[in-house]
This record gives sequence, C-alpha cells and structure tokens, in this order.
Amino acid sequence: MKYKITALTPLLVGDGRELSPIDYMVWKDQVNVLDQNRIFKLLSRGPRLESYLVQLRKATKLDFASWGGFAQNFSQRRIPFETAEAAAIWNSAPPEALFIPTFAANYRGAYLPASALKGALRSGLVFSRWAAGVIERAAASIEGDRLPRRVGESAETSAQASQMRVFGAADSEPVPVSSFKVYLSRTASLDLRQPDKPQLVWKVAGRGSVAAQRANEATPVFAEMAVPGTEFTGRCEEHAFLRQPDLARSLGWRGAPDVETIIAAANSYAASQLDLHANYAQATGLNGLQQTVDHLRSTLQTIRATSHSCLLCLGWGGGFLSKVSFLDTETDAYRKVLRAIPSISKAVRDKVPFPKTRRLIFMDGKPTSLPGWVALRLVG
Repeated sequence: MKYKITALTPLLVGDGRELSPIDYMVWKDQVNVLDQNRIFKLLSRGPRLESYLVQLRKATKLDFASWGGFAQNFSQRRIPFETAEAAAIWNSAPPEALFIPTFAANYRGAYLPASALKGALRSGLVFSRWAAGVIERAAASIEGDRLPRRVGESAETSAQASQMRVFGAADSEPVPVSSFKVYLSRTASLDLRQPDKPQLVWKVAGRGSVAAQRANEATPVFAEMAVPGTEFTGRCEEHAFLRQPDLARSLGWRGAPDVETIIAAANSYAASQLDLHANYAQATGLNGLQQTVDHLRSTLQTIRATSHSCLLCLGWGGGFLSKVSFLDTETDAYRKVLRAIPSISKAVRDKVPFPKTRRLIFMDGKPTSLPGWVALRLVG
C-alpha cells in the first residue's frame, strides 16, 4: 500500500535544522545557501580567508558588498522567496529573525518524515476517544501546583492510543528542490482589554504587540516550506495480524482499529480544528483566513466522500490546536491541567480564550493561510 500527501497550504516538516544568516546570502529575491567547504578551499589559497573567518565570527549576516560573489558562484541551492516583498522585508528584519527553519532532508533530498504523518493520525484517533470525564480525572490527579509525570498516560491507555501500531509508514520519497519557497509568517493575537469586543493585534518579539493596521511592524519569521500542490509519496502498511483475538488479548486490547476507523477519526479531528479557526477568523475579521478555512472545509467534505482519504494538519506552525487531542479549552478541568504546565500557565486566564494566537502565512503581502494542512490518500 502507498500513501500520497498533497500540501493544501504551505508546509514545513523540519528536522530541527535552520539556516543562520551566515549560512546564506539573499540575492535576486532568493536565498542562496552557501557551499562553505568550497568557499574555504578557495580562500585558503590566498590572503582573504582570515577576514572571511572574522566576519563569520562577528557579523550578524555576511556583507554583500564584500562577499556577494559567493551568492552567485558558490551556492548549494537557491530557494526563492514567495514574493519580492518578502525579500524586501528580510532586508529590514532584525538579525534574530533571519534564522530560517528548513525542510527535513537527507543525502537524497527533502522528504516528509513518516513520524509526522503517524503523529497526526494518532492525535486524531485519541481525539475520537477522549471525553470530558478523562480530562476531569487528569485534573483530579494534580496535587497542588505540581503536574504528575505522564498525566495523560492513563487516559491514553483507556483510549488505547498505542493501537496506532496497526498502521506502519515509511518516510516519503524525496521531492524536487523546485517544490520549496521561503515564506513569511507573523503571529496574530487578540487584544482582550474589552472582553466583549476582541481586537486583532500582531505579536512583536520582546515588546508585546501592535495594532492590526501596523502588521508590517510585527516580528517576521521566514521558513522554507513546500508550496501548495506539492505531493509526497511513500509506502505504508496495515498490520492486520495485530487484530487476531489471541494477539490482541496478549497486548491488553479489547479490539484494534482498522484503517477506516483511523481515517474517520482524523477527519473528525480536522473538522473540529477548522471550526475553532473559523471562530477565530470571525473574531479577528481576517477575511483571508476565513477564505482559507472555507476552502479547507469544502475540501474536507469532498475527502469524506472518498474512501481512504483524510485531512490533516502537521508540521511546523500548526500551533496548540494541532498538537493536542482535546480541543475544548474552555472547560474548567482542562484549564486546571493547562495551568500546571509552566510553559503555558501564564497564557491561561479566566474569561480569555485559549489559545488566542495563530501563526499565519503572508501570501501576496496579506495574512492568508494556515500552515501545514495536507490531504492524505491511501492507495492500493
């Protein structure tokens, strides 16, 4: 059996690596990734190596006036910006915003890791089996302000999340380098000083936020992403032998899901995520985001009428809603659990929606797209 994943919005599934501002130079509205080994070999023949090493050590980015020729002649690959406007924004961005996360790649090229696919499917399966009672039991297990280790373990055991082992997948085949562009994103948030009338604002790193009319002042984030329409293909397998009664009983299972069950759960999970994004678009007045959500909803309806197909959100930029399997963040029990997590406890406040931020991709200069939405189809 094979899978085919089609990117519906810009997609980044990374491996933790990123390009620092001294790993590349921007020339002709594209990111030119430098072949440093070739450059060192060339400069070692003359007196310029020391000055180049000094700049690498001290500079926030390479001086184009001195070293711009490297961008033309010593580039491993060239990644175009989504628009020329994004390149102009890059030129005026602060140094800390110039680190560019890159797509997962090996010696064969860029590929989509199977772990990202299985993780998204697993989240959907757990979503279909979790209920408010599970969250209440997890909240009751919290002692004081201390969150127990593996607070969700019992819930996942009752949800039999480990049953995802019935589905196996391999990393995708590599895709052409022409499938990628550097996209600009910013983080939208809500100003809730008037709780009955939330206002759109844009996050600025280190100093709060700016009003919607000043979006160009918000902190930009650049990332190498697969363009919509990019297709990733790979092999997958349903381990039907795990559903044999004796084997399932030895694993402590009362039963195991089939592929159809996993696919249906993923579609239900996607529908709930899109409902929350639609509410956010309405609250903020982001028309471009609303159009993207409407398009994804329409695609989901079509996909649900097709066998062995589902809609998923995976990879970088999907945010909280793509990483958790219980989406009703307004319940008191769930908020008690969230407040016990140090990294997000300050963001959980009474009468304030959570999460109140969304990472949005700017296309043609406008906040338009949610990152990471794909269509999955199993074939054969």
